[in-house]
Amino acid sequence: QAQNNGWAGIVVNGCIRDVDEINGCDIGVRALASHPMKANKKGIGEKHVPITIGGTRISDGEWLYADADGILISRTELAV
Repeated sequence: QAQNNGWAGIVVNGCIRDVDEINGCDIGVRALASHPMKANKKGIGEKHVPITIGGTRISDGEWLYADADGILISRTELAV
């Protein structure tokens, strides 16, 4: 769904499943781990609110860069 919406990628502060299928997508996905149990989705959430992942606060409008080695958050766009 994220790929169809034109997203560049997703960071999941939790576990994912169907890793082989996700790795076949044209977007980047990073998660804490994989787990075989299906999620109990409630269909609720918030947009444009700061979150904290691994002790790092991430705010709307910041830039996220990721590769196989890790994730970097920047307040401004970086020349890469």
